[in-house]
Amino acid sequence: MTPQEFAKHLGANYPDHQFEIDPLNENCVLIPLQLVPQCFELLRDDDATQMDYFDFSTCVDHPPDRLDLVYSMYSTVYKHRIQLKVVLDRQNPCVPTVSHLWVNANWNEREMYDLFGVFFPGHKDLRRLMMPDDWEGHPLRKDYAHPNLVVRPD
Repeated sequence: MTPQEFAKHLGANYPDHQFEIDPLNENCVLIPLQLVPQCFELLRDDDATQMDYFDFSTCVDHPPDRLDLVYSMYSTVYKHRIQLKVVLDRQNPCVPTVSHLWVNANWNEREMYDLFGVFFPGHKDLRRLMMPDDWEGHPLRKDYAHPNLVVRPD
């Protein structure tokens, strides 16, 4: 399936919502936040798609107003791959977990929680993965100021 075919397939299953190709990535379909995790479960379980392998997920910071979550999935049956993007409010980045659908999403979500501050309701073990428990802030956000960084005047 092509990304356009994935978008059409999702639109047929969720006719009240629009699914567009991401203008920044032609291999990526934009998913409405309110359809997570339903769209993911559909793509995993539907005989037409069988997205049975969760490659990865990551986050991209776009200050001052949004964070983009990008998910990559693959079908070992049909040998097709798709990326899905969910746009989040940067001030309240919250998206339901998909870790109950694919076990390896657990670590990806913990990483995004730790480094970007994205909260995943429903995640069974949402805690820091890389930074110490008492660390303040999220070091991969573009406006993060490291507490020990010394800036030298030019």
